[in-house]
Formats: sequence, structure tokens, C-alpha cells
Amino acid sequence: MKTLLALSLLILSPGAAGAGGGQAEYRVTRPMEIHQRLHQAYLAKGASYRPRTGHFNPDGSPRHINRLILEDSPYLLQHAHNPVDWYPWGEEAFAKAARERKPIFLSIGYSTCHWCHVMERESFEDPAIARLLNDQFVAVKLDRESRPDLDEVYMGAVMLLNGHGGWPLSSFLTAEGKPFFGGTYFPPEQFERLLGEVVRVWRDRQSDLLAQADRIAESLAVLHRGSGSGKALPEGLVQEASSRMLSAFDEIQGGFGQAPKFPHEPWLFLLLNQAERRNDRAALEAVETTLDAMARGGIYDQAGGGFHRYATDNGWLVPHFEKMLYNQAHLARIYLLAWRLTGKEPYRRVAVQTLDYVLREMRDPEGAFHSATDADSEGAEGTFFLWTPAQIRAALSQTEADLAIGLYGITGGGNFEGSNILHLPLSLETFAARNGLAIEELRQRLDRINGTLRAVRDGREHPLRDDKVITAWNGMMITTLALAADLLDAPAYGEAAERAAKALWQRNRRGKGELWRNHLNGRSSVDGLLEDYAYLGEGLIQLYDLNGNRLWLERAAELADAVLERFPDASGGFYLNEAASNLGGMGRPLDGGSDNATPSGSSVMLHLLQRLWVRTGELKYQARAEVLIKRLAPAIEQAPTGYAYLLTGAEDIRQGELGPRRYAGQGAIRIEGNLQPADGGQYRLNIELAIPPGWHINADRPLDDKLVPTRIELKGAEGWSLSEIRYPTPVRQQLDFQAEPLLLYADKVRLEARVSRGGKGGTPLALPLSVRLQACSTKACLPPEELVLSLPLRL
Repeated sequence: MKTLLALSLLILSPGAAGAGGGQAEYRVTRPMEIHQRLHQAYLAKGASYRPRTGHFNPDGSPRHINRLILEDSPYLLQHAHNPVDWYPWGEEAFAKAARERKPIFLSIGYSTCHWCHVMERESFEDPAIARLLNDQFVAVKLDRESRPDLDEVYMGAVMLLNGHGGWPLSSFLTAEGKPFFGGTYFPPEQFERLLGEVVRVWRDRQSDLLAQADRIAESLAVLHRGSGSGKALPEGLVQEASSRMLSAFDEIQGGFGQAPKFPHEPWLFLLLNQAERRNDRAALEAVETTLDAMARGGIYDQAGGGFHRYATDNGWLVPHFEKMLYNQAHLARIYLLAWRLTGKEPYRRVAVQTLDYVLREMRDPEGAFHSATDADSEGAEGTFFLWTPAQIRAALSQTEADLAIGLYGITGGGNFEGSNILHLPLSLETFAARNGLAIEELRQRLDRINGTLRAVRDGREHPLRDDKVITAWNGMMITTLALAADLLDAPAYGEAAERAAKALWQRNRRGKGELWRNHLNGRSSVDGLLEDYAYLGEGLIQLYDLNGNRLWLERAAELADAVLERFPDASGGFYLNEAASNLGGMGRPLDGGSDNATPSGSSVMLHLLQRLWVRTGELKYQARAEVLIKRLAPAIEQAPTGYAYLLTGAEDIRQGELGPRRYAGQGAIRIEGNLQPADGGQYRLNIELAIPPGWHINADRPLDDKLVPTRIELKGAEGWSLSEIRYPTPVRQQLDFQAEPLLLYADKVRLEARVSRGGKGGTPLALPLSVRLQACSTKACLPPEELVLSLPLRL
């Protein structure tokens, strides 16, 4: 890599001369046919359309219109009126570069990216820089949210060159699409100098750049090919991952590592899993400390609900103010799971407030969900979310204003550019105790205060919302809404999940086993990627768990089967996309399985395969899940913390899913447990089994010693015991394969018991309840099964 680094330094030489140029009026010259087509596309936007540019004609029309006006991506449309003659990603741009023997400048970003907006204002709106780009390059814009597969390829190249990456991603390519240099955000003076130097090196030393592009492409191709090797996942690797996460845990302020602080949702999923599965108190402490700190901080929108993408400081106070749908889905799900395990009301409140925000502000008329809102409004970052004491007092009564100012730590000097980000210096419980308030009274008053502040805030200029509907991200939200409906007994969330699933199936499904990735303004576009199939499949499985409607199970299987048919690579993993192209010699990109801001497509696919196997009994899903684990095991062993969500799926395969619901009889029989507090520190246990027609299980005393009776018992819960176990009255029935009649359970079955603590054992976070049974049809019996339900005690 020394040659690559040397050439990088050459291009960035501070002595390089830029192309210069004044700020005189500048226009791109195009064939009349193209000009008319772009102008008609602009007129078709209608009177409500507001071009995003600082360059206008005297009549108020935009001075510049480029090919991005023809696109449906909000990010690309933001740049449709730059003086840069942008092309969308596609054959037209690459053909032009080859024909004119020019390098390609590729700019990758997304609509709510703050630094993308900064680079647009500083450089892409600058006529001199635009002239240089237009004369010497073919300028291409790409929306990373629409094409994360391409973003991963070019991000990999920039990481290879610089050791770090980010957005906006700025890459220089050959006409074949091979990158030879790249970076992220460049200030305008440096960017103009860089452009000039690339022009000079392209002219004088083009062979060096082409050779560098070949080396980078080959390095990326090696990564994308994968090793083809596989092995079993070593024992203890999940605990090793947890241990490494805990070593990075900030015990004072929560989270992992130093600022900027991201929630690290995949880590929180795994730590919650280990807290419940292994009674790991250290893992639970890390989760709770982090969730508490985020819920009190400015990263959480105190008035409106929902989370900003990350915090710029260690204390979670100052966020980067954009809101992404995927953060809302995963964080609301984590808070729900934490509430399920601990019973702590603040976690339920945050989950509900986040979901209510999404339903209120991120849902389209058909029930699907928009992708993001911007950080900026009124030309500045965060303005929409900030408050002064005077604004608080103008919005609220004196009594409520005094409470809000004290509770949210609002000061005259502010905590962000002279204004205040709402946050909770103290928890509600601590504040209530110090001020002599009942906690429920305080919560109710705060809900009214936030409702008023939200109404006042709605009168401000809102941040831009990216309205595109991304299949994968909607799948995440369907999963969380269905889970919320299940755990909270809240039918409205289930109805919202079903409505979104129906909207996606209608608009983002283009045929059997085929998905579109995006939908916007009545148009669906971009072939679905691995994560689209996996995340939507996961959401449909959660809907099936919620209501038992087999339609959702069948649709999830359709998506999984499509992945198994069109996305697998020969070594046992999955490709990011289904296109058979070999981009610039860099190969079809593989999904490496490691998590980033969200769990990877392969991680989610593992969960989907495991759940389909358990719910259908089809062994192909189990076999393919095990092959995927073996394919990724060497990489997981090297960096286990990078595969957190995949490891939770591997644990489900090894030990069964966590939670109060399990499936037996190849998915035919549904088992649900419920634990309720009773007098004297005891609990009432209810277990319900739903057995479909044509199936039964043996009774607790089936009249034949060779058959396995139905039994319940606590498994590994030292010091806890079951008593007063009540099995229902069985049915006496003669079966074809049995000479003598048997005692059976069929249809709806309810088992009851009392749970008591009677020994010196510790207190588990959740009681593992074993259900032993043997499922049979009228013709034959399946092998005996043991299903373990995980029932939190919430002590």
C-alpha cells in the first residue's frame, strides 16, 4: 500500500495549483433536446416546488437544471439546481467519461447529511468549482440510502486509502468505475486545489492513476470474493464479545467509547440477550446505564419523542439533530425489550413516545414510513429543537413554565449556541422526590407540557423530511410495532404494523420473490438488496407471532426463498445485491456479516432462517443458517463485537429463542407462558397451548409408558419451585397407530401452577420454564421436544 499512499500525498500536495476562475455567471451548454427535457421536468414539479439553490433568474426560476431533476431520490433532487452538471449513477455517465476520456468525480451522500449540505453550499454551488468539475470531469451523484451496495464498495476504497471514511464520500474513478483516489468532506479551497491537481496528474501521469485504480480494484475484489473457508463457531465466543463490549463501556455516562457517541444498537441487543439468557448482571447494568443516559439526554427529543442519530459529546447532550427511521425502530425495540425484562416504566414511556412520534410524523398516507428528517432548518443546525427561557414562558403558564425550566435545566445562557437543548439533568424519579411530587403526577404534568411545546414547535419551519420509503427500514419498523403490540397489549401498534406491511407488499413488491428498495411519489425503484428481503421478512415473522395469520409466515418464506435462490455466494455467505455485474473489476460485493449503524443483512437473514425453521419445520432453513454461521465463523472469531446481532441469532439456534412464546410440532403448536405476581412473593403461572386440528399432544399421563407425557418444570432456577401444578382434563381417544386408547390434549390447552422461592439460590432476571411434550398427528408422532420459555420476574 506504500504506492497508494505516496500517490495520495502527491494529489494532496499543498503546492498544487487550482484552476481558479471568478464568480461570473456560469451556465452549462447542452443539446436543445436535453435542455427541453430537463425544463419540462422542472415545470412538471408544479407551483409548490421550491428549487434548492442560490442561483435564480430574474423571474424567480432556477438558473441551473441538471439531470438529477429526472430522479426520484430526495437527495439527488436537492442537487438538481447546482451549477454542477450532475449525472445520476448509470450508463450515460460512464459512456460520457469513456468517450471524452475524463475521470469521474463521484459524490455519495444522503438527504439528511449535515456535512453533505455544507459541501453543497461551499463547493457545489460555487460557479468556479462547478466549471472545473463540468469541464474536466463527469460529475456523478449517488444516494447511499438507495444504493448501499455501491456505497460499501466505494467506502471500502476510501478506507483502503485513508484508513477512515464518512459522508459526503468523494471519490475519483476511471471510466470503468475503478476508484483511484477519494476522501470525505473537503473545504472549498482544498477541494478546488485537489480538483486542479487531479486534472494535472490525469493529464501528465494518467498511467500511474490507472495502475493505482487497478490495484485498488483488485484489493476490493479479494475482499468481495471471501475466503470460502468455514468452521464451527467456537464455544465461549458470545461471552468473549460481551466481555469486550463491557471493557469499552462508559460506566459514568453510559454508551461505549468516547464522543461522538452512537447508540450501538447491535451491542445493546446482544447485551440484553446475555443479561436474560445467562443472568448477566454486568451486561444489564451496561444496558440500563446507557438507556437511562440517552433517555435523559439531548439525543432524545424530550418534547416530541424519537432519537437523533448520535451525540457529539460524552454526556449525550448535544446531538447531531437528524432523525433516522432505523434508529427509531431499533431503539424503540431495545427499550421495549428492556422494559419486558425489568418492568421499569421509563423504558416503556420512551418506547411508546418514540413509536408515537413515528406514527405522527414519519408515516405516509398509505401507512408506510418515511426514511429521515434533516438536522437543519432555517439555515442552521438544530434550530427546530431549541428553546430559550422566554420561548418556554410564552408557551406555558407560569407554573408549568417554572416546572419545565427546572426540569429541563433551561438557562439564559443556554447549552447550544445561546439556546437550550431540552434534557433531564435528573431522572423524573429523583426530581419528583427532591421537589415533593408524586411520580405519576409529574409524568402527567410533563406529558401536558410536552404536548404544548410540541404544538408551538410545529409552527416553526420544520427540518426537511426525506419521504422515500425504504423497504429494509420499514421492515425494521414493522418488527418493532408488532413487538410493541404484543408486549404492551396495544392493538393500535399491531394495526399500524399490518398497514405498513400491506403497503409495502403492494408498492415495493414487483413480483413473486422480487422487491423494490424504494418508493417515492407513486414510483418504485432500485432493485431490492439483501437487507430489504431480510428485514421485511423479519417484520413479517413478527406479525405472524403477533396474530397467527399464516399469510405473513408464507410471505416471509417467499422472501427468504428468493434470497436463497438469487443472493448466495459459493462459500456460503450472501451477496449484497442480486446483480451479476462485476463493477470495474471489483467483483460483486459480498455482505461480510458485520454490523454497522444497523445489523447487517446477513445477521438479519440468520434470524429469519432460524425463525422460519422453527415455525415451519422446513430443514432447509436450519441447514442454510448453519452454513452461514460456519462461513462467517473465522471473521467472527477475529472480531466478535462486530457481529453482535448475528451472535444473538446463533444463540437462538443453539438454545432456542428468548421470550414467553415457543413453537413445537414443526411449528404447528404454539406455546405461550405468562407469569403474574401473587400474594406472599409468589407468582401465578399460566401456560396456553394452541393445537391445530389433526394434531394433539400426550396428556400428563397418556396411559402408555412408551409415550412421553406433557410436563412442565423450572430448569436451572436454583431456589425456585413449582407447586399446585394443574393439568387439564384430557381427552380419551383411539388412534390409528395405537391398539389401546390414549389420554390426549388437543385444541386449546391451559396449564397452571404456582411459582415460589424457597431456597438459598439467587434471583434470576427471568425464570426458565421447561415444557416437555410429544406432538402427534392422527397417523404418527414426532420425536419428543423440550421448549424453554423465558419469563422475567421483574423484581
